Amino acid sequence: MENNRKINIVPAERLSLVQEYYFSRKLKEVAQLNAAGKDIISLAIGSPDMPPSSQTINKLCEVARQPNAHGYQPTKGTPELLEAMAGFYSRWYGVKLDPQTEILPLIGSKEGILHVTLALVNPGDEVLVPNPGYPTYTSLSKLLGAKIVNYNLLEDNGWQPDFEELESKDLSRVKLMWTNYPHMPTGGKARMETYERLVAFAKQHNIVVVNDNPYSFILNEHHLSLLQVEGAKDCCIEFNSMSKSHNMPGWRVGLCATNATLISWILKVKSNIDSGTFRGIQLAAAEAYNENTAEWHREANIEVYRRRRLIAERIMTVLGCTFDTAQVGMFLWGKIPDTYADAEELTERVLHEARVFITPGFIFGSNGSRYIRISLCAKDEKMEEALQRCAVIRS
Repeated sequence: MENNRKINIVPAERLSLVQEYYFSRKLKEVAQLNAAGKDIISLAIGSPDMPPSSQTINKLCEVARQPNAHGYQPTKGTPELLEAMAGFYSRWYGVKLDPQTEILPLIGSKEGILHVTLALVNPGDEVLVPNPGYPTYTSLSKLLGAKIVNYNLLEDNGWQPDFEELESKDLSRVKLMWTNYPHMPTGGKARMETYERLVAFAKQHNIVVVNDNPYSFILNEHHLSLLQVEGAKDCCIEFNSMSKSHNMPGWRVGLCATNATLISWILKVKSNIDSGTFRGIQLAAAEAYNENTAEWHREANIEVYRRRRLIAERIMTVLGCTFDTAQVGMFLWGKIPDTYADAEELTERVLHEARVFITPGFIFGSNGSRYIRISLCAKDEKMEEALQRCAVIRS
């Protein structure tokens, strides 16, 4: 009889604070539509559809064939990768970093968000999160018991922080502030004036500012880093990622750069969670960071995204949306017509009537509720077909 007793297993309470990631949930629906023969064109996710450079792939294969390359690797990264990351920051941003103490490789920025929050934020502490902004800043903070304090980013301010609004808040319990320039999802540009004010704000209020910087090489001629500001390393952290700039989203290689003390705290967390990345990936990433891939990047990435951006602008136009032509990054962010109640009303019509999957801006926060986002990560011919399909939609 005991074997028939009902087992009552319940999830941790923290799971009630978050939902399944929007794209994880929505892609299941898209897969069902495709299985029914709908042939959905996805312009929703920022997953580069092009490969890394041939040098990068060749290095991965070369190392993978070495019989002694398959053991555990140092959590803090191989010397080759650390040197390459430091060289990347020196060459492109003019920022000098000690590769041994001021850089920590990440298994992608999501891992970095987790580890930095664990290292710096106690349950009940407050975290400043942009609205609109990357949803993981909010979800991981909630899972770890932090209190979210949103700060507004608005179109009429170039999607930059309103420092008067920030100063009006009670900041006494704020430990961390998330920023992301060039900004996703809006394409707002990085500005040195904003970076300088962020550093001053961090020092005045004893807050650590973390700038997530994976888009500075996509349709952006001026490569800026928060760490270019004098004294930034004292109170700021910057993430960077190979996912967008080097077409390596599935490789899960990013970096965290800051002062040696903060790196040591983050490493203490990281070393208790993972055991380092495969040596082949680390050495191939080092190859990708080398200067000899610069021309490949311009030819394979910049020119391709410029072409696709023009098509995305035409899609926005046929949908009746308005947009800022000066935005950067691998997405196009547009404001929907007044005839729609919200962005999801439009994106659902586009999905089911035009069979094109685009992203509603509400998933990035309430300030995105009247915007949509189009990804440039699809072949030119697919984007052209999406344009033709979307022409049937009338606002």
